[in-house]
Amino acid sequence: HVQLTESGGGLVQAGDSLTLSCIASSSTLAMGWFRQESGKERECIAAISWDKGIEYYADSVKGRFTISRDNAKSAVYLQMSSLRPEDTAVYFCTADLTVNYVKLGLGSWGQGTQVTVSS
Repeated sequence: HVQLTESGGGLVQAGDSLTLSCIASSSTLAMGWFRQESGKERECIAAISWDKGIEYYADSVKGRFTISRDNAKSAVYLQMSSLRPEDTAVYFCTADLTVNYVKLGLGSWGQGTQVTVSS
């Protein structure tokens, strides 16, 4: 059972950039990021396959967020730019066998990191 640890959250202003990191305790296949706004369901916003050949982005972040990974470090990153107040949420890292499984949200989870974007 892989353990995931996120970091990099914080309080920023609208228009700022922020990069989240997630380190896995062991090698993982597909990885991804979900976010959960207060009172809403967790949603998948980005995912990437082990070989980086497959990437997924939710429409809400496409063009602003970039997912990347460093397999040597068992790490996945989420570069967020042009942040908006509606991006405020707890961001979770997840890992599973494939990008499609990641999107289902049935894999391993980190504890989450809060991102707050002020207007």
